[in-house]
Amino acid sequence: MRMFVSDNNSGVDKDIMQAIIDENNGDAIPYGNDGTSKEAERKIAELFGADVDVYFVSTGTAANIIGIEGLLRSFEAVICADTAHINVDECGSLEKITGSKILTVENRDGKIYIEDIEELLDSIGNEHHSQPKLIYISQTTELGTLYTIDEIKALADFAHENNMYLQLDGARIANAVVALDTSFKEMITDTGVDILSFGGTKNGMMMGEAIVVFDKDLSRNFKYHRKQGMQLTSKMRFLSVQFLAYLKDELWRKNASNANEMGSYLKDELSKLDGVELREGLETNMIFAYFDDPRRDILKDQLGLASSKEGLVRLVTSFDTKKEDIDKLIARIK
Repeated sequence: MRMFVSDNNSGVDKDIMQAIIDENNGDAIPYGNDGTSKEAERKIAELFGADVDVYFVSTGTAANIIGIEGLLRSFEAVICADTAHINVDECGSLEKITGSKILTVENRDGKIYIEDIEELLDSIGNEHHSQPKLIYISQTTELGTLYTIDEIKALADFAHENNMYLQLDGARIANAVVALDTSFKEMITDTGVDILSFGGTKNGMMMGEAIVVFDKDLSRNFKYHRKQGMQLTSKMRFLSVQFLAYLKDELWRKNASNANEMGSYLKDELSKLDGVELREGLETNMIFAYFDDPRRDILKDQLGLASSKEGLVRLVTSFDTKKEDIDKLIARIK
């Protein structure tokens, strides 16, 4: 039985696994100074169409927190949705590592809007309050919704007009790019995002994320933050070679497309069941649905699917999910 708890449950794409095996041939300079890592940095810069700084790390939490630490001082604050990964699922690491405060905004379908953020800016200049300095959003959001290109640009413009930065958590950014039929350049570079957590683990990589910074003045000390954050991997080439395979022939697009298509198929099949109410606005591989009480308990006990206090259950498809996997799940639910 395939698992639908998260796209973290899936294994590694065979092309990426082969790239790791092929890289394991001979010696190389450590700590990211090898040719493989440098080539991966160049390929990422090409993807975004910009002269960017790239820092490979092992996890999404490391990408988020090291990125934030590199931008903020301890008396400065991050504004994010109450559902944001840094607020809910990173065990207080932002507060512990950076000393900065999180200022939450009540989400609307997983997103935050300028009019909600404006209410938090009255404290700017008040020495008694943490100073808002960074807006953090996720694409795809934690509730499976998407920011439009125009919404991201509006947030970036607003941040810069108020002497703040915009950070985007892209753990599932490939799914978002495919769903919106756009490019990484159009979604990130052209909108004015300052820093990106570029994820690959949820889309076929074994492990590894990249912090991508679009203004090198901002990242001049990031190499020290990465080292202090215990993320300067000695055999960095085994992280970076995954990005080379991931970007080659747009493997990222193939994988994300399958995950999204299977998400759509799962949504269609769930909609045929009695006692199931789907949330609207879901365009990628994360599906949220309300199940009646008996089914929800069975999903939790037998399939490990967690639900919120409101009874909302999350199901996630992956790069290697097949229709027959979903058919088996639906049969089990029935």
